[in-house]
Amino acid sequence: MTPADLLTRAPAPARRRGRSVTLAVGVTLAGLIALLALVSLVWLPYATDDTSGGRLAPPGDGHLLGTDKLGRDLFTQLMTGSRIAVEAGLGSVAIAALIGVTLGVLAAFAQGWLDDTLAAFLDILIAFPTLLLAMLVVAARSATLGSAVLAIGLAQSAVVARLVRILVKRVLAEDYVTAARTSGTSWPRTVAGHVLPNIWPTLVVNLALQFGLAVLAEAGLSYLGLGAPPPNASWGRMLQEAQATFTTAPAGALAPGVLLVLLVVGVNLIADGLRDTLDPATRGRRS
Repeated sequence: MTPADLLTRAPAPARRRGRSVTLAVGVTLAGLIALLALVSLVWLPYATDDTSGGRLAPPGDGHLLGTDKLGRDLFTQLMTGSRIAVEAGLGSVAIAALIGVTLGVLAAFAQGWLDDTLAAFLDILIAFPTLLLAMLVVAARSATLGSAVLAIGLAQSAVVARLVRILVKRVLAEDYVTAARTSGTSWPRTVAGHVLPNIWPTLVVNLALQFGLAVLAEAGLSYLGLGAPPPNASWGRMLQEAQATFTTAPAGALAPGVLLVLLVVGVNLIADGLRDTLDPATRGRRS
């Protein structure tokens, strides 16, 4: 082994530790928000519609972070908002994964004009603005959390479908898949036994990223009044309501903003850590 080899290989343990730290930090940040969401299911300091705290009360005196302009406890709203954020992220990703993986696999197996048509259809869906899609869904239904989750999930399904289509086509071109198909293996068994096991690492990373984007999208929709209706306190709605009183009661805007950033950063760090851990090509290249 030459000195150059030693210099090249020496940083590998440090890089592996760095990837582990990235994943651990991400799990910690996102886990704290998830824990807050779980606790809100069984306990809240005050009822979400309790306005007995007094308008814009400062932190303390029974209210950890004070109250908003209607007298509602801010910490209670933050806990409720964390539950809504997690539900929006999980629900949107579930819809995107269900629809996207199905469309992506079907598009990958398509040939000729059908393949081109499906690819063009996915490109059109990706170019369609999420906000406009949400408005259409809300107009057809109502301004609820379910409508927002459905709109975000539909918008993200096109992104997932295009990624799955590319990944599946790459796997189908491998010799072992060609051999399996030549030997008479059915399409369902080919997908379950060869395709999905080879695309899931990249797919999981992408879905983790989509979770963070879904949380941001839900906050944006709630800010515009297209998300969960009152008394449900989405972080986006809290930001919208607190902007008029930011100078006198900054906690009402800072607290939901900080939690929103922490959750999205945590999920992105998890996605980065999972990419380095699950993707053999990336792991080998960085080690």
